[in-house]
Amino acid sequence: MNFSLLIARRYLFAKRSTNAINIITGISVLGMAIGTAALVLVLSVFNGFEDLLSGLFGHFNPEIKVTPARGKTFDADSIALADIRAIPGVYLVSETLEDIAFFEYAGSQDFGALKGVDEFFAPVTGINSDTVMVEGSYTLEEEERNCAILGAGLRNKLSVNVQNPIEPLTVYMPDQTAGALDKPFKTRLVYPKGTFAIQQSYDNEYVLTNINFLRELLETGPGTVSALEIKCRKGADLSAIKEKIGKRLGDGFVLKDHYEQNEAFFKVMKLEKWMGFAITSLMLLLMAFNTVGALWMIVLDKQKDISVLKSMGADNNMIRKIFLLEGMLLTFIGLVAGIVLAVIIYVIQKTWGIVTIPQGFVVDSYPISMRLSDFLPIILIVTAIGFLASVLPARRAAAVSTFFREE
Repeated sequence: MNFSLLIARRYLFAKRSTNAINIITGISVLGMAIGTAALVLVLSVFNGFEDLLSGLFGHFNPEIKVTPARGKTFDADSIALADIRAIPGVYLVSETLEDIAFFEYAGSQDFGALKGVDEFFAPVTGINSDTVMVEGSYTLEEEERNCAILGAGLRNKLSVNVQNPIEPLTVYMPDQTAGALDKPFKTRLVYPKGTFAIQQSYDNEYVLTNINFLRELLETGPGTVSALEIKCRKGADLSAIKEKIGKRLGDGFVLKDHYEQNEAFFKVMKLEKWMGFAITSLMLLLMAFNTVGALWMIVLDKQKDISVLKSMGADNNMIRKIFLLEGMLLTFIGLVAGIVLAVIIYVIQKTWGIVTIPQGFVVDSYPISMRLSDFLPIILIVTAIGFLASVLPARRAAAVSTFFREE
């Protein structure tokens, strides 16, 4: 074993001249452990929210979305839709059409986006799952009546009662063919059947209905769509499939994967995650002053031993190295203890959800998810802080005189 490491380990576990040094050392290790655990848990909570919201977005946004590079709509029949469905790895293709509309329900009014979807939209996105449908049922047509599914925010603003089968939701759409004396809006009725809750931007904006109803309202052709929404087979290479679809369609279309459809949101989430990491690291840096104090007390306690080592031939670099290693050992113990503590809290939260979220959110407790990739920056930042905390005490130890006289 390296001589400096041997001496550092011996000093770490050796009996002190005063019990106060043991207490200070214990406090420094505890502070490092708590700081490390906080770093792990902060990143894990952000990971949990990212996974949760990513999953919720997946109930509205497909794995691959095809939209026109220019204009709002295109003719799906003109792009050999059957060829896209035949691409290996493509499971389902849903045709969707959307436009801005004005809604009225029992005197309440608001603007929103009316999105017409076909029968494949639910299996492509999973929007009809129990986790997303918070009220009513996913029904787009019933007994030759056009039905609608509202986002939770828009449902609340319009005070819609989905349990009332009689009261309709009135849809107003601008009439492009109307003359100056004609009514500027086309009016149609749909019947609210359910409410979905995904994310605030979607919940406050969207109303879903069947695509044929919207095509009739917009007076478009039977193949008119705003987008093709694609679900791939499990385990398929999404980037390869996206590339193949792009080659089939040419330059007139924009293809976006799940991340690209919500790129701004995910970038903000990552920024918030690492800002939280930085703030927690500053807290850990403050806790490192306990390590400085503990090492300083150990140096004062071992001044006689340092003089003996220098008398035996140890130079200043060796003495400095001994106490740098001493600080790194304290840091390592705190790091390991912190990770173990964080894993215990993680398992408890994951299993029992002891830290709850106020009612109204899609989950009852804070989501949490550990990623191995997060441990490298945590280990690096804790090690760096431990090293910085050890530098001054190590320099002080190297400055101890060879001829130390105990008073």
